[in-house]
Amino acid sequence: MRTGYEGTGPGAITPDGCAVELYSRLPVEGEPDIVAGAVPAGARVLELGCGVGRVTHPLLERGFEVTAVDESPEMLERVRGARTVRSTIEGLDLGGEKFDVVLLASILVNTGDAAVRRGMLDTVRRHVADDGCVLIQRVRDGAYEDLPKERRLEEAGFTIRMVSSEPVGGGVRSSTVEYLFPDAVWTQTYRILPMTPEQFEQALADAGLKVDRYLTDDRVWVRAVPA
Repeated sequence: MRTGYEGTGPGAITPDGCAVELYSRLPVEGEPDIVAGAVPAGARVLELGCGVGRVTHPLLERGFEVTAVDESPEMLERVRGARTVRSTIEGLDLGGEKFDVVLLASILVNTGDAAVRRGMLDTVRRHVADDGCVLIQRVRDGAYEDLPKERRLEEAGFTIRMVSSEPVGGGVRSSTVEYLFPDAVWTQTYRILPMTPEQFEQALADAGLKVDRYLTDDRVWVRAVPA
């Protein structure tokens, strides 16, 4: 496990505390619509941290060509129809290959490890075409305040409960979330750095990227381009 990360519950747990069986149950939400609305039809997409293919599969159904990257072999075993690559995001090097779109979802950009975050953004910049774009999902402002709080997904039949988020220094927080199903419970503890839009944009600039536009009113989804 990575330092500061932990997961509990049935099945395999990845180094960042994600449970493979849990992610196989999580429904896709608005991510495919956001991607499709921000990039050309049929674009070549590099999806970083693809997990079990929750977003990969809908993108393939919409006609995108997807290369799906994850460090977990158990996650990649669940991906169907895409080219898959086993690698950490920060360690990925596809030998100069470039993509129309690089996708960095699941608030990975807000990792609490500054070196990993810079490595991720360097990977993004290295693999996006000069005329391509990057789609990033960042932490919603205020998401880790006023805890505990929960969200019920009625159609999927489970509850997500943000249990706690404690400061550990340098703006980084140790946060724990529970996923409560009728037949199983999973938890994940991880380190997160909530960033203001200004801090986020500076992190992009340090990696040679810049915001093209925010794609959602809450500024969680961002379209960036090479600077």
